[in-house]
Amino acid sequence: MDITSAWEKALQETEIIRSRIIGLQTFSETHVPYILLSPSSVNEGDTVVRSGEVLVHRPSLILPPHIPQLEGFAFEDGDSFKEDSMINFLLVRGITLPSMKYDNKISALDVFEGKIQDAIGVYGNRLQREENTATGLIRGPDDVWQFSLLIFVCSQIAKNSTVDIRRLLDEYHKKKDQH
Repeated sequence: MDITSAWEKALQETEIIRSRIIGLQTFSETHVPYILLSPSSVNEGDTVVRSGEVLVHRPSLILPPHIPQLEGFAFEDGDSFKEDSMINFLLVRGITLPSMKYDNKISALDVFEGKIQDAIGVYGNRLQREENTATGLIRGPDDVWQFSLLIFVCSQIAKNSTVDIRRLLDEYHKKKDQH
């Protein structure tokens, strides 16, 4: 599958089931835990469960420019896409990732023996019971999970944008008042 088809597939099939309630840090790094559920491409009727966290370095909207870095997204593995191709693909489409540094650490890769809707129910109920407001729950295709994860992280940054602007203005006014 080429990168354009993979991106379109992820856009079409990614669903953020449960978003983070806790906002991202404007001036420091934020740990963004997630559970990504995908219909298994190996065992039909089962669900692949990836859980981990993405470390988003300074996710605020206005940052000094530097080279984009996507670590831990397995873009170099097997038939997957190369990181440089991925970054160029996004930039050509006008998609910029504000922090430009994302470090994904998958802590568990499991199989849920059951359909994805059942897995969504089980993991959604677990997060609810634990009153976990930091972990996102995402559904996406197994063969383009990296794109689904980036879509989730970008949605969290976009959701945080008004808070970022307010914090940036507050910081500016605080510095201005000190002089």
